[in-house]
Amino acid sequence: MNKTSNFNFTDTIILEDDLVLLRPIQESDVENLLDISINEPETWKYSLVGADGKENLINYIQQAIKARENEKEFPFIVFDKKSQKYAGSTRFYDINIDFKTLQLGYTWYGSAFRGTGLNKHCKFLLLQFAFENLGMERVEFRADNNNERSIAAMKSIGCKVEGVLRSHMPTANSNVRRDSIVLSILKDEWFDEVKENLKNKL
Repeated sequence: MNKTSNFNFTDTIILEDDLVLLRPIQESDVENLLDISINEPETWKYSLVGADGKENLINYIQQAIKARENEKEFPFIVFDKKSQKYAGSTRFYDINIDFKTLQLGYTWYGSAFRGTGLNKHCKFLLLQFAFENLGMERVEFRADNNNERSIAAMKSIGCKVEGVLRSHMPTANSNVRRDSIVLSILKDEWFDEVKENLKNKL
């Protein structure tokens, strides 16, 4: 992974506005997310790697931190300023500085934070950073093709559907493989319409 002058995996990247703050996730965040992990296991229904229950949450955070150390991913914890509580997690992954592409995903929030506008604030900050600080040409999103809530959320921020990858990945239930829907936003789309449209929804 090549580092650029404006991105380093060891940087403490903090993204925030009046409603939300995103910072790099760390091992001590197990305590901050434990309530969601224990009480809302359905949060990870469509995830390959679940964070339900303390042991799984510890493993989830350790894997995320290791991926950052290996310069493959950059995981964040999400803090909701309105309630003064930690809401969930999200990350950049499959980061390719040379090709100017990355994926945005591994996003989950506790039930109290869904439908509050929090996700749009997070996505605005992350997309703005990707296109305007990192100089990305393309930001890709993927989801289980059965995950209607996630797909609707991605479309609502301006993602365009590209297609479906059939039998693409295993699921937490190893006997079942999922179809993955692929969506994206391109740099020109961000500056031409997506940024302004998303800002108006905040």
